[in-house]
Amino acid sequence: MNGKIIKGIAGFYMVSCGGAVYTCRARGIFRREGLKPLVGDLVRFEMAETSDSESNIEEIYPRKNELIRPAVSNVDLALIVLAVKKPDPQLYLLDKYLVSMAQRNIPAAILWNKIDLDEEDVLPEYAGIYDRAGYRTMFSSTVDKRGISGLKEFLKGKTTVLAGPSGAGKSTLTNLICPEANMVTGDISRKIERGKQTTRHSELFRLGGETYLCDTPGFTSVFLENSTEDDIRFFFPEIGRLEGACHYSGCRHLSEPGCAVREAAANGTISASRYESYRKIMSEIKEKRKY
Repeated sequence: MNGKIIKGIAGFYMVSCGGAVYTCRARGIFRREGLKPLVGDLVRFEMAETSDSESNIEEIYPRKNELIRPAVSNVDLALIVLAVKKPDPQLYLLDKYLVSMAQRNIPAAILWNKIDLDEEDVLPEYAGIYDRAGYRTMFSSTVDKRGISGLKEFLKGKTTVLAGPSGAGKSTLTNLICPEANMVTGDISRKIERGKQTTRHSELFRLGGETYLCDTPGFTSVFLENSTEDDIRFFFPEIGRLEGACHYSGCRHLSEPGCAVREAAANGTISASRYESYRKIMSEIKEKRKY
């Protein structure tokens, strides 16, 4: 039988197949080959002969992608959830996460949550930055339920990872979209304006059909592994679109004369915050290369 791993804990794997969930063990050959089953894996498994024994995972099918933090595979969409307020969004962290997803060929979209708190009307500015960059942006409120029906429609047929800082409302959204998830949610620390961590492990929640949702631990840092200064420009869509427009081929868009990207950042065609994130990431990679 074929199925999809939706949860793994203490050496057991819950495999969804045909609307039912089976408890499985992984064959020892996987350990010998250094291959560990991941949540999201598509697998072939043998049914247990009796109700007192576990089914066995016999084969893990090739993965189209995988994440390490969180440990999940075969992701169709990374939906990055940020609160408009409480906590305030950290755009540089968002930009690093978008780059991280692009490196892994995982499409990303942005969900601006807690729009009921936008008393200062900052949402159009935030959303405009990423609309111009070419990202799909969505909006929601778990208080008055705005945007929830449209979000459910957008997620249909996809295996989606919800990611974002603690306190942005990911677990509350998951509970709202998929009540059977029954996840623990936390409050924001008034002192440090950061969410209390509530999600401890990766788990896929089936929303019907082939629609799955994965809530992940909140991220406070993003590490861009195996990145070079020549790679990064291709992971900013608005910068990539200007490739070849600069005076010098291979321009890194930092201080070179005749740079179309620097000109676009100066005249507002490219967001100043996005360009600054690009420069900071390039600087971080350069510093890391020294060690």
